[in-house]
Amino acid sequence: MKNTWRFNGNEKNYLDEVISGNMISSTSGNMNQRFEKAFAKYAGVDYAVTFNSGTSTLHAALHACEVHAKDEVIIPPLTVISNADVVFAQHAIPVFCDVDENTWNMSPEKAEALITERTKAIMPVSLYGLSADLEKFEKIGSKYGIPIINDAAEAFGATCNGKNMNRHADITSYSLENSKHITTGDGGIVVTDNEEMAIKMRKFGSLSYGAMKAGDGRIRLNKSVFQNPDYSRHDDIGLNYRMPEVAAAIGLAQLERINYFIEKRIESAKMHRDIIGECSWLKEQATPPNYKHTQWTFVVKIEREDVSWMDFKKRFEEYGGDGPFGCWKITYQEDLFRNRAFERLNPSIYKNFEYKEGICPVAEKIQPRLLQFSTNQGSEKEIEKQVNALANTIKSFD
Repeated sequence: MKNTWRFNGNEKNYLDEVISGNMISSTSGNMNQRFEKAFAKYAGVDYAVTFNSGTSTLHAALHACEVHAKDEVIIPPLTVISNADVVFAQHAIPVFCDVDENTWNMSPEKAEALITERTKAIMPVSLYGLSADLEKFEKIGSKYGIPIINDAAEAFGATCNGKNMNRHADITSYSLENSKHITTGDGGIVVTDNEEMAIKMRKFGSLSYGAMKAGDGRIRLNKSVFQNPDYSRHDDIGLNYRMPEVAAAIGLAQLERINYFIEKRIESAKMHRDIIGECSWLKEQATPPNYKHTQWTFVVKIEREDVSWMDFKKRFEEYGGDGPFGCWKITYQEDLFRNRAFERLNPSIYKNFEYKEGICPVAEKIQPRLLQFSTNQGSEKEIEKQVNALANTIKSFD
C-alpha cells in the first residue's frame, strides 16, 4: 500500500517556502510557529508546542509538572514503552495502574487508589483513538492537586462525553509519527491552556533558552542581542527536542486535512465493525455513550479459548489481509524490567523496586488477545480487501 495519498495537499508548497526562505531551524523560521498556532486553534486551547517526537512531548510534560527524582507518576501498562521511559528519564517512579475491562483505558478509580504523597502526575493514555475518562481524571487531579497529562498520541479529534478532551487535562500530548492520523514523519506536539507550563515545556525542549515564550520558540531574531558574548542564554535544564522547520511544514499541510484523515479511519473501522457484528467471540473496544472514537486502529479481543492469536493472524494473511498487529507487551513485562536495565539510571532509587506479575491483572489478561487492524487505507478498495479477509477468517473458525 502506497501512502502518497496522505501527502497530496500543501506539503510541497510549504516545504518550498522553508527551503527558499533559508530558515530551516525552529529558532529562526516561522513554520513551527504557524503550525503551533493552527494546531492550538484546532485543539481549542491557548498554546501548542512542537517537538521531535511524541516521547519528547511526554518528557517535557513531566518536567513542566515538576516531576523529579523519587516522585511517582501513575501510568497504564497497556501502552507503548515511552510512558515508562520518560518517567525513568526524570529518575521518577512509574506506578502501574490497571485498565478498565471494557474500554481498555486506565481506570480512574484504580488510579485514585494508588495516589500517595509522592504522586506528582497522572498520565492516562487515550488508547487507539478513544479518550480516557478525562472528566473523572480531572476531578481526581483537582481533589489532590495533581496535574493530569493526557497521552493522546493516537486520539486526534477524540471527544470525552461530547466535550473537547483537551479541556480536561493540564497537558495533552500528541504523536506525529508516521502511523498517526496526521504525521510529520516523526514528531510530536503538546497543548495546554497553562501559560507557565507552555513556557516550561518549550524551554525544556530547546536547551532552556531564557528568552523563549509560551507561544513562540524563535530566539535568533535579534542578532545584536544573541551574538553578544555577555548574553546569558540558558536559565534551566533543557534538552534539544526541537522540530525542524521542514517537519513543521508537513505538519501544517497535514493539519489542513485532519478531518478528512480522521473520517477515513472512522469509515474503515465501520466497515470492519460491520463484519464482526454477528461474531460473538470477537469483542470490540467499548466506546462510552457520547464519546467520539477516532479509530487510530480497529481493535478487537479474541474471546474463544480455542482460537489462538497466531492462528488468527496466519489465516487472516492467507486470505489476503495485512497484519493484524499485536498489542504492545505489558510494559512491566518487557525485558528492560526483567533485566532491570532501569536500575542503572539511578541505583540508589531503583535498587529495591520490583514490578511483579499480577499487579495489573485485567491488562495482563487482555493484552495477549488483542488484534489491531490497520485503518490507514487510502481507498475503499483497500479497505474491502482487509474486511473480506476478516470475514473469511471468521467463517473459517465457525
